[in-house]
Amino acid sequence: MAAKILIVTGDAAESLEVLYPYQRLREEGYEVHLAAPTRKTLRFVVHDFEPGFDTYTEKPGYTWPADLAFSEVDPGGYAALVIPGGRAPEYLRNDPELRKVVKAFFDADKPVAQICHGPLLTAAVGLLTGRRVTSYPALELDMQAAGAGFRDTEVVVDGTLVSSRAWPDHSAWMREFLKVLRAKAPAN
Repeated sequence: MAAKILIVTGDAAESLEVLYPYQRLREEGYEVHLAAPTRKTLRFVVHDFEPGFDTYTEKPGYTWPADLAFSEVDPGGYAALVIPGGRAPEYLRNDPELRKVVKAFFDADKPVAQICHGPLLTAAVGLLTGRRVTSYPALELDMQAAGAGFRDTEVVVDGTLVSSRAWPDHSAWMREFLKVLRAKAPAN
């Protein structure tokens, strides 16, 4: 039986940051589930960079079904957690069920991969104090306020926590996360 990985996400998550790890982890032999506030079809977005804009732009992205609601998640049944970015973490961090789920992965020292705005969720749960992380560069002050040491680099590994800035860093992010994951929880 394949080890299971949980991706926690919601509407307005960055399409690539959900679907790249979803497909990559399945390719590796893991069973992957998407959890959201409720079981529904999620609407993802595409963030891109255009000349003349001071920040990224947002366009409609893919839709994808959530396998289960946060309230249905048993963290003990999963080997690792993935927290994509986009705008979703900004509102997901307010969900008490999700905060309990995220804390359980950290308490059990299970591998956690976070990217882009995903660290807003781990920061809200108070899990970044004393850790080294990266995130979307505009979150540097948020990461420092959460007690983390911020590095503007494609990937940072701190124990079982693997973080990256955004979708252009996917290769480095998944390469390092898979090293941690294989050591702690092989796919089969």
